[in-house]
Amino acid sequence: MTHKHDNETTEQHEDCCSTGRPAKVVPFKTSKDGHKHNEESPGWKEWWPAAISFTLLIIGIALDNWIKPIPTWFNGWFRLVFYVVAYIPVGMPVVVKGIKTAARGDVFTEFFLMSIATIGAFYVGEYPEGVAVMLFYAVGELFQDAAVNRAKRNIKALLDVRPDSAEVLRNGIYVNVDPNSVKVGETIQIKVGEKVPLDGEMLSEGSSFNTSALTGESKPSTFTRGETVLAGMINQEKVIVLKVTKLFNDSSLARILTLVQEATTRKAKTEQFIRKFARIYTPIVVILAIGITLIPYFFISNYIFNDWLYRALIFLVISCPCALVISIPLGYFGGIGAASRNGILFKGSNYLDLMTKVNQVVMDKTGTLTKAVFKVQEVKSYEIPEEDWLSLAAALEANSTHPVAKAVVEYAPKNAGRIEVNELEEISGHGLKGQADGKEVLAGNTKLMDTMGVPVNNGLRNIVDTIVIVAIDRKLAGYLTIADEIKEDSKQAVDTLHKLNVKTTMLSGDKQAVVDKVARFLGIDKAYGDLLPENKVQKVEALKQDKMNVVAFVGDGINDAPVLALSDVGIAMGGLGSDAAIETADVIIQTDHPSKIATAIKIGKATNRIVWQNIGLAFGVKLIVLVLGAGGLATMWEAVFADVGVAMLAILNAVRIQRMKF
Repeated sequence: MTHKHDNETTEQHEDCCSTGRPAKVVPFKTSKDGHKHNEESPGWKEWWPAAISFTLLIIGIALDNWIKPIPTWFNGWFRLVFYVVAYIPVGMPVVVKGIKTAARGDVFTEFFLMSIATIGAFYVGEYPEGVAVMLFYAVGELFQDAAVNRAKRNIKALLDVRPDSAEVLRNGIYVNVDPNSVKVGETIQIKVGEKVPLDGEMLSEGSSFNTSALTGESKPSTFTRGETVLAGMINQEKVIVLKVTKLFNDSSLARILTLVQEATTRKAKTEQFIRKFARIYTPIVVILAIGITLIPYFFISNYIFNDWLYRALIFLVISCPCALVISIPLGYFGGIGAASRNGILFKGSNYLDLMTKVNQVVMDKTGTLTKAVFKVQEVKSYEIPEEDWLSLAAALEANSTHPVAKAVVEYAPKNAGRIEVNELEEISGHGLKGQADGKEVLAGNTKLMDTMGVPVNNGLRNIVDTIVIVAIDRKLAGYLTIADEIKEDSKQAVDTLHKLNVKTTMLSGDKQAVVDKVARFLGIDKAYGDLLPENKVQKVEALKQDKMNVVAFVGDGINDAPVLALSDVGIAMGGLGSDAAIETADVIIQTDHPSKIATAIKIGKATNRIVWQNIGLAFGVKLIVLVLGAGGLATMWEAVFADVGVAMLAILNAVRIQRMKF
């Protein structure tokens, strides 16, 4: 995936009723620190033209209707000039834009249509309605901008977590510099309460960090020496130092920001259809409006041009599909923002739509449903006391990098590392053999014991968990069982998926007995063990043979890359610090919580529901008022509601998703 440079990114929303041309670009000013700041935000100055026009319109309506007798001086040219003055603050910018866009060949824009409709209203003598249509349109635009900015706020807020400076160690002292100037390998210092400026390896003993800006989780996380701390986290406990591992613009946070910003460019099918529809729909309605004006001349004896022109103008005002072209992208944008607030990154609104159709979730076991942290579960001794054989076994295991060996070392007494080991031999697929403290020590599985002639009873052979059997001088000393811990919310994740009528499957390279045990505990529908990566691909392919299945695969984004690519929706678990996960998956769960899988589906469904509500609302109301307008039963006031009013309702409905709890 190719990422745009941060400094080149712009935020924009499409012009309703246009041909897809960007209507308003909201740029970010890039400062020396590499940050982007919004140069254009709605302020009170933008409301002044609308306020002036509104005041003059109310005065004009009062003089026309409420003050009796109507002043004789408020008539003729004076009345026309008065309403023109009321029209200019809100109408002139729109008319100018309409002329400019029409000159470029882009005629069917909202600016041109609203200009023709309101100027036409003045032509037929409906001055107040001409001002009112343009005033409400301008106010609608201001509310629309506010709604769009509100929808973007969650995503833009991520930009604020990028710190302005870094304390880097140079020439023996810490100096304050621009984070862009810090190189990989340099040492930086972060005080309590400060944001981490760049990704780095912890050199201090440890500290706790607020990671909510990156993961959406309020609970602090603790990082110790050797672990990776990411840019954007806030140090909460003590002064720490890090060794920088990535440049400022290559940090995980920078990649996530780019990912979320680019997500808005990948459109859902519904969104693409509405944009294409608007390009065809608007000119058709314009042609119909011309027909409404001219065709009755040939069929009606008492034809009055101004009456039919007025009906056509109403038709034009109603025709603008703002409610669709603005509220639908806004709905998807809100969905992406709501997901990012919950620690879930969608690579595009198309995946929001696809998540609503998922009916099969296939999950890897290790690292997805379990913590991928092996711990000793049970220790059993036979003829030799535990304190005598456990240290010897740990001394052997200390020479291995296998996760099971690390679990034994962590559990054993600390003095195990001081025991000298000689003649160490690692027997592949069996275990370890060596001399420790003058004794022959064996530590491994039943195959090792069988090879070395150590008798093992059937009870040991039937244990489901991973087992490390220890023998001293060919005599059975005891054993440890080791298991990967199940994540706290894995059970909740599976239960919630079942409530959403989603079937679950677990795939693992672990032995079938272990996989079955985990599956029974979690309530997973199907579970397959003893699988190689190519076997996992085969299982997903088998599911996809049924065309009714929409398959989401959840894995770590590295080892499971082939399956992530094969599935309809690839979901990377715990992808915050994993470049491979960000590159491979369609949806990234920034935390290690499998319950977020169901949350992603719920957000997709909520977004889809709001989008279709807006489509129904806009089409329903517009169709009714279009018919009434063509029949002369609707005035400009109804047209204003059908256009601006419905757009406002649809926008308010779209921003609801940002307030929802999932």
